[in-house]
Amino acid sequence: MTSFTNRYVRFYSIQQILYGPVQIAVSLLFSLLAFRNVRRIVRRQVPIVRRRLDRQMTAMILTRVVFFVIFALPFTIYRMYIINNPPSRSNSLQYSIGLLLQTSLNYFISLNNASNFYIFMAISSRYRRQVKCVLTLALLI
Repeated sequence: MTSFTNRYVRFYSIQQILYGPVQIAVSLLFSLLAFRNVRRIVRRQVPIVRRRLDRQMTAMILTRVVFFVIFALPFTIYRMYIINNPPSRSNSLQYSIGLLLQTSLNYFISLNNASNFYIFMAISSRYRRQVKCVLTLALLI
């Protein structure tokens, strides 16, 4: 391998590590910290409305992180596998299967961004009221 190829593979490996496992770990860490913070708010003298909204926001964040892990983990695992075992172009069947799997996982990870609306609609009554208000205003215009 040439020195350029070695540098490219090394850079690409670092990028995939930062994109995949590190991003998932940081998301999990901060969602657990938010959950712990809400547990502490219950013990303090905070208005009931604020506690309810904080619990609702934490539930939304935890659900969002769970969906993020579900959507991002298969793509991350696949990318790590491809970096360590690149498919050869001489075996066209193996190469085509790899491309199909990569395309499917790219679609799957794009659901990560589209899922926010549905997660928030399912969890938050306040969000549902706001969406209903915006949609009725949009239909009137």
